[in-house]
Amino acid sequence: MNKVRTRIAPSPTGDPHVGTAYIALFNRCFAHQHGGEFVLRIEDTDQQRSTDKSEQDILSSLQWLGLSWDEGPGCEGNAGPYRQSERSQIYSDHIQLLLDNGSAFRCFCTSQRLDELRKQQMQDKEQPGYDGHCAGLSEQECEEKCASGEPHVIRMKIPDAGECDFEDMLRGSVSIAWSQIDMQVLIKSDGMPTYHFANVVDDHLMEISHVIRGEEWINSTPKHILLYQYFGWEAPVFCHMPLLRNPDKSKLSKRKNPTSIRYYDAMGYLPEALLNYLGMMGWTMPSGEEKFSLSEMEASFDISRVSLGGPIFDIEKLDWLNGKYIREELSDEEFAQRFAAWAFAPEKVAQIVPLLKQRVERFSDVASLGGFFIDGSLEISEESFAHKSIDSAQAMKILQFTLWKLETLDELNRVSVEEVLQALTAKFDLKIRDFLFPLFVALSGKAVSTSVIESIVILGIDITRARVRQGISVLGGISKKQGKALEKEFRNF
Repeated sequence: MNKVRTRIAPSPTGDPHVGTAYIALFNRCFAHQHGGEFVLRIEDTDQQRSTDKSEQDILSSLQWLGLSWDEGPGCEGNAGPYRQSERSQIYSDHIQLLLDNGSAFRCFCTSQRLDELRKQQMQDKEQPGYDGHCAGLSEQECEEKCASGEPHVIRMKIPDAGECDFEDMLRGSVSIAWSQIDMQVLIKSDGMPTYHFANVVDDHLMEISHVIRGEEWINSTPKHILLYQYFGWEAPVFCHMPLLRNPDKSKLSKRKNPTSIRYYDAMGYLPEALLNYLGMMGWTMPSGEEKFSLSEMEASFDISRVSLGGPIFDIEKLDWLNGKYIREELSDEEFAQRFAAWAFAPEKVAQIVPLLKQRVERFSDVASLGGFFIDGSLEISEESFAHKSIDSAQAMKILQFTLWKLETLDELNRVSVEEVLQALTAKFDLKIRDFLFPLFVALSGKAVSTSVIESIVILGIDITRARVRQGISVLGGISKKQGKALEKEFRNF
């Protein structure tokens, strides 16, 4: 076997997801078990949604877990740069190779034509996909259209018939008909590469030997293999890991379970316990031991022991494991030190103190007034939301609409949160005190507390989301049918 090099390639477009850490863990263990290297690459081709803050959150969250990388941002190697936004010339050079050898073509179809094509295909019960309308344009026609400034993308050509056969490390032989594969856009109209194109080019140039990723990418693998063939490159070994699941077997998502790594930090989980738990997702130590360190996992790692059944991310099991770590790994002194570092982190205290200082008369008031900032789940009931002007249905609606609005913000700060709450108050046609009441209860467990705006900023979106959902749950919850109706109303709100 040549030198093993694996990679994780997160997109900085949202919260640092536990699924990213899960895939990173297995990539790192596989590489290090074979004496290889683990690479971190930032796939920020989506310039509209990618943010520096999201990138920093991802990097700091992986570091908090102990998932360091051998090459990548902050640990430069010979294969950089490690951000796709810094590799534009590389992609330009490589797409020209495909245009020159006839493996790719310029597509000038408008979004209107593509929409009409898709509607017709759906109506005819055909496989939706690009119909090759521009694939036959001559070089001269393309040059004329480009000269006149017509916007266009660059697509890859796909075989007309047959199947793509490849070997998956966990699944064995996989066969997917080319008729199921679309003529993928490789370069967008803004000149930026799509994930599929940049992914293949970067993996080759960074000498990635094994691509270990989530099973949602299985159906995209034929496109990637074909691109390797078009370039005349040897494809890496592919391995598609089972996706993390909610207890109801659905794909792990923030709508049903906390998925942000920051949430688990904010809730007081030990990073070594969370990392251990992710290692148990579909994999077991040869001894069957459930509690193990990263170094122990790396030393014993065998990817063939990964089970293809969707691993269940069970918070109760994580709580059990985290408690085991606290009791067995921390001395009383270490417990005190780590609790203090978590609960009284200087940046957290600096935000909370001004709120409490204006309301307390003695230090013994602090716990009752500000304890909710370090609480986990609050002790609230439906009666907690009793209000003379707002019933349970409206309280749930206020909580859900506020959460949806907050989730659209690039950053939670006093100005952005205040604007959201004021705008929603006006839409609901309520007095500000009445509108904020359900939020006071959901966030602090009390009808009156510190400023809702400041509380949201300090708690952050992850804890705010969890508490709002808890509030909705104790109010009776929102059914699937009700949820769809609320989403429709929210879009028109």
